[in-house]
Amino acid sequence: MPRPIPEYGRGTSRKGGGFRAVPPPAGVPGGRGRPASRVASMQRTTPPRPLDVEALFPELAAYRGTTTRLHPRPGRPGATASSVGGPLLWPADEPWPVCGEAHGRGRGRRPADIHRRRRVLAAAWAREHAPGPTEEERELLVELHREHRLPEAAAKDPLPMIGLAQLYRRDVPDLPAGPDDCDLLQVFWCPFSAHGPSGHGLGLDLRWRRSWEVGRVLTAPPQPPVVGSDGFLPEACVLHPEQVVTYPFAGLLPEELCARIDAWEDSLEAEAEQTAAQPAGGGNTAEPPRYQYDLSIPPGWRVGGFASWHATDPYPMDCLTCGAPMSLLLTIDSSEWDGGSRSWRPLQDQERSARHSATPTGVVVGRWGELNVFACPEDPEHPHRWSIQ
Repeated sequence: MPRPIPEYGRGTSRKGGGFRAVPPPAGVPGGRGRPASRVASMQRTTPPRPLDVEALFPELAAYRGTTTRLHPRPGRPGATASSVGGPLLWPADEPWPVCGEAHGRGRGRRPADIHRRRRVLAAAWAREHAPGPTEEERELLVELHREHRLPEAAAKDPLPMIGLAQLYRRDVPDLPAGPDDCDLLQVFWCPFSAHGPSGHGLGLDLRWRRSWEVGRVLTAPPQPPVVGSDGFLPEACVLHPEQVVTYPFAGLLPEELCARIDAWEDSLEAEAEQTAAQPAGGGNTAEPPRYQYDLSIPPGWRVGGFASWHATDPYPMDCLTCGAPMSLLLTIDSSEWDGGSRSWRPLQDQERSARHSATPTGVVVGRWGELNVFACPEDPEHPHRWSIQ
């Protein structure tokens, strides 16, 4: 069966301009004049892995790495906090990022309608008695989901990008250093899949800046009048960063080690099928742990670590400027876990309904996939690349 054609892209990576310098107060670690940490106080904890994979395959110790799970959850972050979909620490006198590429932008859904539709659905399903939308609510949902046309919109009109996330190094252990002592990474994207040679790619813009140089903050950034799909629009989420151990995608391990992992998984699967077939098994048995889904790469939004290549074959991600092998910078995921990765569900969310707790940001990448953004380890200002899985 042929594998799908991978989607790869290039984007910009810029350093934000400097503004009013504020000397850092003494005793503030890493804050450079900002609070030491403004992440949410309620933490999220990944359950212990089903087994010690290094005990089974000691060679994996040489490939062990770390990644920081961001654990976004609905909240009201401020501009001085790391967040997804929250207000950004953006200077009031600096132009907001716009998309100037030629593509259709005159038809889509209004951001205010998307946010309201999500609120109506969340309230409807949260009702204790008769959960789900009423007839009146269903009529409203249909209206809020309607597309709108902007006949005056031209293909090259400056289109405000969406502020997707901002990450402070003080909050995220695996966030690499930015250029020239920059401590804040801000991520934007165009709300239309209409970029690149295919005409269906993403438009990303990453900006690094020194947070302590920002004076007056922009409080009402411009918004696109319509977006191509609901999944481009994030809900405001606070973050609960957690650093966990991770291992490379199996297909990137040495061939002999990968073959042994495959054989081990096959034996566990055969044993589980044999157990389920026995009368005492009742036809049901727990799913055996898998390297890909339970032991190596966690799902959800995260920073650093290793990229998953579960939808395509692994593909070299080399810097197009200097040729250096690129490192995973950020993973933007459509869900925090799914049916195949339930073992990564945080302990604090075990009793919560998966309806909303697994998709807190509202962001959807492609067909419910994940976006892996890569950065050059030699120079963070070199253009980044990405892959959709």
